[in-house]
Amino acid sequence: MRLDHLSYAAGPDGLAGTAQRIGGLLGRNFVEGGIHPRFGTRNMVLPLADHTYLEVVEVLDHPASDKAPFGQAVRARSALGGGWLGWVVAVDDIGSVELRLGRQSVAGNRRRPDGTELLWKQIGVNGLIADPQLPFFVQWLSPDGLHPSTGGVDDWSLACLEIAGDPQRVSEWLGETVEAPLEDVKVEWVAPHGTPGIIAAQFQTPSGLVRV
Repeated sequence: MRLDHLSYAAGPDGLAGTAQRIGGLLGRNFVEGGIHPRFGTRNMVLPLADHTYLEVVEVLDHPASDKAPFGQAVRARSALGGGWLGWVVAVDDIGSVELRLGRQSVAGNRRRPDGTELLWKQIGVNGLIADPQLPFFVQWLSPDGLHPSTGGVDDWSLACLEIAGDPQRVSEWLGETVEAPLEDVKVEWVAPHGTPGIIAAQFQTPSGLVRV
């Protein structure tokens, strides 16, 4: 179990505009990700060190976005002006998470602009919708060399997550201590005074620490 990526919902400036704004803060450009046909969304990706990445995601005018929990979550966050959607944990065997949560994972896929198709399974987006401090889980089915973090360099890395929430609640959701997937990332927990979830993320860049 490890931190896989952070997800940021596009704001009023749209996918490209939001990615350009955040990329400008970090001093690095996002790359085109592709469409998630099962979820009715598309993304742009910024690879980071430590096998992690940052995605900006946008909902499409597509029936899948009304049916799929992930599409619903992105639409709802963007409707509020965009911002941090959540964090995602990678597991080697999603079957154990299915047993613990009492439901089945769903298949996910995305075709990159070069035609390469990425495949995975995911579970837990409904938990994120109900309680945004909670991550959801993915198991990658594509070869490791195709992971969206490919191309990441040590000069850009996630340094700290600021989360409004309860680490005990998140640990119960994970099935183990919250430190397990975040061992290399500092976490600052803040008591929620409204909606729980990611407040900000701090990234180490060649120009120093940047808070988004």
